[in-house]
Amino acid sequence: MENALLHKFDKIFDYCFDLFKSKNSDYGPTWLLYRYQSLNDEIWRKAKRIRTLEEHNDNACIDEGRDVEYVGIINYCIMFLIRLQEIKGIPSVAEITEKAADFDNIDADTLYNAYKENVSQIRDLLVKKNTDYGDAWKSMSIVSMTDQVIIRVYRIRKILANGGKCLVSEGIASQLNDIINYCIFALIKMDSGLISFE
Repeated sequence: MENALLHKFDKIFDYCFDLFKSKNSDYGPTWLLYRYQSLNDEIWRKAKRIRTLEEHNDNACIDEGRDVEYVGIINYCIMFLIRLQEIKGIPSVAEITEKAADFDNIDADTLYNAYKENVSQIRDLLVKKNTDYGDAWKSMSIVSMTDQVIIRVYRIRKILANGGKCLVSEGIASQLNDIINYCIFALIKMDSGLISFE
């Protein structure tokens, strides 16, 4: 059963990574200008839309469903994780703001490798947690998964307000990893056709 889950995990991330690369081609890595609070707000905005759609039977004014928003959350979480790390070749927000040339010279492969490295770690975590929790996600409703995402967005907001410090709790990266995994589970349960699991 684990192989089937990992197969779907890989398919979802193939889709997310292709979208990440396409947007990088269109806009460049403009997301690197986000501060932590802004990245968290982007995740919140998408989670809020998912919850609104859930509460209104998926009646949307624009032609994008919850599946698209879950994908967006996954990519914003990966961006946030990359931002939390000190990676050679990826300047900080302050460096980019002070020297625009740094922004223009960011190598796309550096970003893509950072993305893939984070996905690899998240995949390993998924296996460990799923083993410990015994496929608990399968008996959860998608609505509950959305609530788990929103709860973790608020946790990140609180951690940021506390200067990034936690007394006994896991930090921002752990919250982001959990958000990603709940989005993965929701996409698998939805099986909307956006992502082919063939």
